[in-house]
Amino acid sequence: MKREFSKKSKIFIAGAHGMAGSAICRKLKEKGYLNLLTPKKSELNYLDLDKTVNWFEKNNPDNVILAAAKVGGILANKSNPADFILENIKIQNNIIETSWKKNVKKLLFLGSSCIYPKLSKQPIDEESLLTGPLETTNESYAIAKIAGIKLCNALRTQYDFNAVSLMPTNLYGPGDNYDNNTSHVLAALIQRFYRAKKQSMNSVTCWGSGNPYREFMHVDDLGDATVFTLENWDPNSDNAPKDKNGDPLLHLNIGTGEETTIKDLAERIATLVGYEGEIIWDKSKPDGTIRKLLNTEKINALGWKSKINLEDGLESTISQYIFEKN
Repeated sequence: MKREFSKKSKIFIAGAHGMAGSAICRKLKEKGYLNLLTPKKSELNYLDLDKTVNWFEKNNPDNVILAAAKVGGILANKSNPADFILENIKIQNNIIETSWKKNVKKLLFLGSSCIYPKLSKQPIDEESLLTGPLETTNESYAIAKIAGIKLCNALRTQYDFNAVSLMPTNLYGPGDNYDNNTSHVLAALIQRFYRAKKQSMNSVTCWGSGNPYREFMHVDDLGDATVFTLENWDPNSDNAPKDKNGDPLLHLNIGTGEETTIKDLAERIATLVGYEGEIIWDKSKPDGTIRKLLNTEKINALGWKSKINLEDGLESTISQYIFEKN
């Protein structure tokens, strides 16, 4: 296998200061990859193509990990659909196209499990992509991510550009966003129950019925999976995952293989925070997709599996959150 990714590589992590990017940087450093390019937003605006091209010409990265994205929960996605599709497509196109034109040796694009149809057969395999309608509450974000996957695939097909994609499940852990208006469900529940305990509130109201199932993965598992696939996954090799037609798969699911209801998650978080009040479910608010469990057989067959279970991950995440608040 050609060494497109090595300890000597100059590696650009777009979004290095976000939750996913930070975890990837931690794992890269742990494994001895020290030549990392991690510009802050003030140094490089990914929405500006000219500035992106100039930065590439100045820094000349060998590899690119595209973890930068505009992200948010159901409320943010429903309220700002134009922002989610416009900004994410601009970020992706600018970085992916520039990487190709500047002869980057290998690019890895991070997508999301929301790319799959709302009513996908469970667990969801990679070939479910574009087989049905998307969940409407995050459709704009999903369409942008699908466009990123397809751009990577098209550049590989037409120009032999070495680009691959990973589809992680719902993430949590260090660096998560706890803003009340833009956070994802797990972080939103942590800050909500923590605030309720501090203010001695009698009840906490949560969105939806609590019945949907979700899969949650600690972000350090994503960091581990990212480095693993960069080191071990060449779609053109004989042992690489294939689709049902025997053709190479160019995107792989990353998850834990385990799921829990939102109601169970809320109760677990309340217990870990020490909140003993009532939990009220506001069924007038959307649930989103009822079930979204990823099939991770392909990445597992390559030799990678999730290591951090939800119980341990929640405990460490909540402990850190409380420590930072006090």
